[in-house]
Amino acid sequence: MSLFSALEISASGLTAQRLRMDVTSANLANAQSTRTPEGGPYRRQDVVLREQTGNGSFAGTLAGVLGGGREAAGVEVAAIIPDTTPLRQVYEPSNPEANAKGYVEMPNVNPVEEMTDLIDASRSYQANVTAMQTTKQVFAKTIELL
Repeated sequence: MSLFSALEISASGLTAQRLRMDVTSANLANAQSTRTPEGGPYRRQDVVLREQTGNGSFAGTLAGVLGGGREAAGVEVAAIIPDTTPLRQVYEPSNPEANAKGYVEMPNVNPVEEMTDLIDASRSYQANVTAMQTTKQVFAKTIELL
């Protein structure tokens, strides 16, 4: 494992968590959007993450790194996918978007769930910052000893 692998892994985590926060913010911003450029209401988006090497499990990677057989690689965004949960139906007969029965299709965004995701992504981001700072301190101590 090279000296900079820990920094690269933390940096990949920072990038992934920042994208999660951006997507969650977009979900919150569009929680009431009944019409998108594509037509229809906004659909909640989810971020799918995976390990950068793309093969093997976390346990296999950890065993390989500890045994010296494989480099750790970090995380990457595999995809941003639309959530397939059904859209909400809200009774608003005065809304111009209402159907013949007076119901409006609203986005499948739950603000409480989005805020929980935002807190989770923020804490994960902070954990990666802390790991990066710790790595820098180890580098500084190593150089000081040399």
